[in-house]
Amino acid sequence: MLLAASLAGLAACDNASSASRPLTPVRLAEVQTVTLGNPARYSANIVPYSQVDLAFRSGGYIDSIRQVRGSDGRMRNIDEGDWVDKGTTLAVVHQQDYQDKLSQANAQLANAQAEYDHAKLQFDRTSALYSAQSATKPDYDQANAALQSATAAVSGAKASVSEAQIALGYCSLQAPFDGWIVKRNVDVGSLVSAATNGFTLADTSSVKAVFGVPDFAISRVQLGQRQALTTDAVSGNFGGRITAISPAADPKSRVYSVEVTIPNSKNLLKSGMIASITMGGESLPGPVVAVPLAAVIRDPSQPGGFAVLVAEGTGDSVTVRSRSVGLGNAYGNLVAVTGGLRPGERVVTSGASMVKSGDQVRVIPD
Repeated sequence: MLLAASLAGLAACDNASSASRPLTPVRLAEVQTVTLGNPARYSANIVPYSQVDLAFRSGGYIDSIRQVRGSDGRMRNIDEGDWVDKGTTLAVVHQQDYQDKLSQANAQLANAQAEYDHAKLQFDRTSALYSAQSATKPDYDQANAALQSATAAVSGAKASVSEAQIALGYCSLQAPFDGWIVKRNVDVGSLVSAATNGFTLADTSSVKAVFGVPDFAISRVQLGQRQALTTDAVSGNFGGRITAISPAADPKSRVYSVEVTIPNSKNLLKSGMIASITMGGESLPGPVVAVPLAAVIRDPSQPGGFAVLVAEGTGDSVTVRSRSVGLGNAYGNLVAVTGGLRPGERVVTSGASMVKSGDQVRVIPD
């Protein structure tokens, strides 16, 4: 009796623990049928053609930041969203210390030049006397050594002047190309050091649409290939060329990163927009069953095989079961399955790595 009561108590505790354990949230998608001539569609992210962080080369306190007229008519510091032309001075570091160093370097150069002139005069005189045999060889060698030392001192002083001039020039942080200010990290009075990031500048005269292509379809993507795209944010079609293809697939998603460069002189396409890219539809011999590429996982029961997690039941809580599948060609973000699934069944597309076959999960609504 005591043993039975203990076992009943343990079972009750296990049931209470299971009931209190939160269910893993997942997203589901229906198994689809890809019909004849269905094109491959991809979602792409619009990014600037180039974006750089502008860092200071000379440290000190910020004396000034470029002023522009705001929408209220008052002058303000240049900031995020403002356009700047190439060569525009964005900020200036306090220059007095660098001007003093330049003055000091110029004074040292003048002193070295005076010593050089004196050494040159002495050498010329000694050389003439030595030629007339009125001066000894040691006298000549001493005058020559003094001239060489003075020459080296002048070269060193000139290098110091050049270094001081460069440091003074680096007190001004300038835009290296036409573009938009993406971020400003400094204010007047900020203390900066060499390599402090002051501004982030983006060039959007051209933009890049970046998207992923699965390994099954990468052979159909070629450098220089013309490519059209659309976006819900801006009406109309935009055209560009494929300018970059990643040489290696992402180890987790098994997709290759592809870039399409699009001219954007009117600045219609903004960084962060989502674009839709359609790549050549295929003539299929007949309808094929397909699932989202994100639903495919490694088959835990077959090394080297693939599987999906199929949802059983209805409502917010369902049970998932692993099912082995064979994979066919890819069609955009979908991949054909050659067996094991029926159209209309639901598979896990997000959260599959956090659950296993037989687990009960919580369905996140779309």
